[in-house]
Amino acid sequence: MFKDELSVVPHLPGSYQMYNSEDVVIYVGKAKDLKNRLSSYFTGRVTGKTKKMVSDVAYFKYIVTSTENEAFILELNLIKKYDPKYNILLKDDKSYPYIEYIRHPYPKLKIVRYLNVKKVKDRLLFGPYPNQYAARRIVNLLNRLYPLKKCDTTPKEVCLYYHIGECLGYCVKNIDQSKIQEMEDEILSFLRGSDSIIKNKILDKISYHSSMMNYEAAKDLKEELEYITKVLDRQKVELHDLVNRDIVNYYVENGYVSIVTFFLRHGKLLGSKNEIFAIVDDYIEEVEKYIGLFYSKNEIPKEIIVPDSISCSNLANLLDINVTTSQKGDKKRLLDLAKKNAEIALKNEIELIKKDESRTTGANENLKNLLGLKKLYRIDLFDNAHLFGEYTVSGMVVFKDGHPSKNDYRKFKISIDQNDDYSSMKEVLYRRYYRMLMEHQEKPDLIIIDGGELQLSAAKEILNSLNLSIKVIGLKKNEKHMTSDLVDEDMNTIELDKSSDVFHYLTRMQDEVHRYTISYHRQIRSKGSLSSVLDNVEGLGEKRRKALLKKFGSLKNISTAGIEELSEIIPESIAINLKKYLEQYNSNK
Repeated sequence: MFKDELSVVPHLPGSYQMYNSEDVVIYVGKAKDLKNRLSSYFTGRVTGKTKKMVSDVAYFKYIVTSTENEAFILELNLIKKYDPKYNILLKDDKSYPYIEYIRHPYPKLKIVRYLNVKKVKDRLLFGPYPNQYAARRIVNLLNRLYPLKKCDTTPKEVCLYYHIGECLGYCVKNIDQSKIQEMEDEILSFLRGSDSIIKNKILDKISYHSSMMNYEAAKDLKEELEYITKVLDRQKVELHDLVNRDIVNYYVENGYVSIVTFFLRHGKLLGSKNEIFAIVDDYIEEVEKYIGLFYSKNEIPKEIIVPDSISCSNLANLLDINVTTSQKGDKKRLLDLAKKNAEIALKNEIELIKKDESRTTGANENLKNLLGLKKLYRIDLFDNAHLFGEYTVSGMVVFKDGHPSKNDYRKFKISIDQNDDYSSMKEVLYRRYYRMLMEHQEKPDLIIIDGGELQLSAAKEILNSLNLSIKVIGLKKNEKHMTSDLVDEDMNTIELDKSSDVFHYLTRMQDEVHRYTISYHRQIRSKGSLSSVLDNVEGLGEKRRKALLKKFGSLKNISTAGIEELSEIIPESIAINLKKYLEQYNSNK
């Protein structure tokens, strides 16, 4: 296989890209020796996920680099660009939450997520916090203990927080800066790992509330003290140099790699992260790739400690920080502890992972065989929703290799409101796949219509008009409106075993597209009904209607709001007219 192509590959470092028959990049790798690495795929013995990847390869390309480090950087850039199906991809594309302390113009704490963490003047980040609940609870506690600014607005008068002693009234008061500095020092000291001041402050407040016989408040603070103590007790594993560092180690078994990252901030263990992946490439390179991708979306600490099997120089050059290993002492002990955690996680979860693969990638493979497809990676599913012919919408969800791909979901508002599923399906499919062709987007291997012969014939008509050869099937319902069988493009019924993984897989996909479409339909319907009612109120132009919608969210909330509340958004005279109109409108419903 690829004997002639392999014969001309040089013995040089570089990055290689595997393509399928539709010219889509399905895997990106790097190698110290391109010829040896590529030959190992096609002339050596491969198993597991690697074997599956090789079976999809139609051809390969490669880019020669000067050094292995250049190849590593190029590899990661190409993975981000192509998002290949067989590469390690982070399961959660969101970054971790951080606690952000804002100094100016007013001292404030909040929870933030940044895909690219950057240092900003007057803003300090603490984290990451793998446990979002813990981060939020810490912020809530500090806001109770200290009179920080709580609201996002700048009111003209002091608000409720000022009157209950939880804000200094920054919007209208001149605050003694020394008082703010003292408060800031205590908060930052706690967030950097010193807990004595906060614990004493809580104890003082408990004592105060108890003396005032406010036992409910004292009980709440006692529970907060117990929670904070428990959180800090989990951080007993520590290094005493106060350096922000991460410790990464891994464990490999049965074609899977488990990676554990410890987050140490100001010397204390803040939390950990574990990911488990099937191996396609050399497992050491898989770990290096994972580390590089992870820190492209999360804060990079001062130092990362890795096992000696990992290339410290490649990662150090990529991340521009100190990446090192350790052979003794507390750092080595933490490195070994991370590996032990990785091993335990893999052994505990391997059966669940295999079961999940049976329900997802395995069911996807069985569906491919049932339909006689050569390959099945991407599935597009469509559903329509309307209310007596009004507010007609469609939704498209996408599954890739058995898993929902939510970044690819799309909503469509149908241009003509009519109770006509045939026309609605034609419109949405034409819009979707015409755009796909014009913008050279990824083509699905299968289209599933949540409907029977009528919607299926609409799909066939549109695909033929666009000269697209894509397999399309419909989900046929029985007399109880439950999915029972498939209908293919020739209107033949394909019976399904109701106990099979394929049937449950199709049901999950159908539930997801129905949920997504109905959710969008409710959103459109809500906005439409609100707009149509408010159109009848004199003095309410588009700008004011939008302001009311943004403030109150629904017609019900506007109806229950008082004149004073409405007058914050619109003139009082119009608010009075609106209130009278809504009272009459609601009485006639």
